Amino acid sequence: MYDLVIIGAGPAGMAAAIYAKRARLNAVVVEREGCGGQMAQTYEVDNYPGLPGISGFDLATKMKEHAVGLGTEIIYDDIKSIKKVDEKFVLTYETGSEVETKGIIIASGATHSKLGVHGEEKFTGAGVSYCATCDGAFFSQKSVAVVGGGDVAIEDAIFLSRIAKDVTLIHRRGELRGAASLQESLKKCENVNILWDTVVESINGDKKVETLSLKNVKDNEDFQLFVNGVFIAVGITPVKTQIDGLLCNAGGYIIADEDCRTNIKGVYAAGDVRGKRLRQIVTAVADGANAVTSFTEDFR
Repeated sequence: MYDLVIIGAGPAGMAAAIYAKRARLNAVVVEREGCGGQMAQTYEVDNYPGLPGISGFDLATKMKEHAVGLGTEIIYDDIKSIKKVDEKFVLTYETGSEVETKGIIIASGATHSKLGVHGEEKFTGAGVSYCATCDGAFFSQKSVAVVGGGDVAIEDAIFLSRIAKDVTLIHRRGELRGAASLQESLKKCENVNILWDTVVESINGDKKVETLSLKNVKDNEDFQLFVNGVFIAVGITPVKTQIDGLLCNAGGYIIADEDCRTNIKGVYAAGDVRGKRLRQIVTAVADGANAVTSFTEDFR
């Protein structure tokens, strides 16, 4: 019988684990892949206080080491179902084992959104990627495209400019949404070209990506772009954890206030899975701390 089961080992989950252990709670972290979440796939984190320029992987490693150093148990499994039985929750893992807990912190994060165009699924892993830091090295001195206009898309374009022969940033609007500091850095990249007001209609090729079918949304002009790879950075979709009665907003994010309490007593949402204005590492860490504090107030 645990006090807390923390679902997810990203920054929200690791912060929750640290605060839970410091509060002497019997807590466990359940993670289906690896620690760090999206943070671990970020080439450079330049806005986490005190650690400017650290790689996402290194920051994830430090958070994990901190949590494990305090005695945090991490179980690498997926959760098949969650049921509320009286005043406790029963969680069933994919491997079949069950655990009981007083409270749950859902810190399962979010995953990369898809374009939903022809060829995207076919060429995933064969020229289509959602992680520039993971796959950028495969495109050394080749032509690549990045789709999107936010922070991640700009960061990907800057990162790839150091590796690829040339980079084309494709954005459906006439201006970027990313941070001004990132846009300034992007302008310094001589091998990056931006296609404004443009959308991807399809991703084409034989065994791997060869061309993109594009359309200018202002004049409806159709044209082709020859590339060896395309990196898609058009947003994120929350990774849902199914609990009967848990309220989510229209985007699928869990509804919870700044104290991270959901509509179900004993269930808390932290990090990118929570409906909120700003999704950053620093806000995810804050959520993890708040969620544990709310639990201790509710059950002690």
